[in-house]
Amino acid sequence: MVAYAIFVGTVQDHDAYQVYRDKVMPTIDAYGGRFITRGANLRVIEGEWNLPAPVILEFPSRSAAEAWYDSAEYREILDIRLNSGSGVFVLVDGV
Repeated sequence: MVAYAIFVGTVQDHDAYQVYRDKVMPTIDAYGGRFITRGANLRVIEGEWNLPAPVILEFPSRSAAEAWYDSAEYREILDIRLNSGSGVFVLVDGV
């Protein structure tokens, strides 16, 4: 069953975040992940949404998503993301 890593947040240091973006894709590829959305144009169709557009990654399984997040390769660049902005990052199983 696929799993999704969903990040909703804001970037305060765009230069640092660009370094993260330049380095993150090989770590995602290594665990079979791919981007579903990357801060795309968001249209609210019901209710209120006062957050930035989400970044959504799809992985082949929850174990692959967790292995990616916990990997040494990702941990090497994680502080760049954490120090360049703020937000919420969750994993959720697909159906």
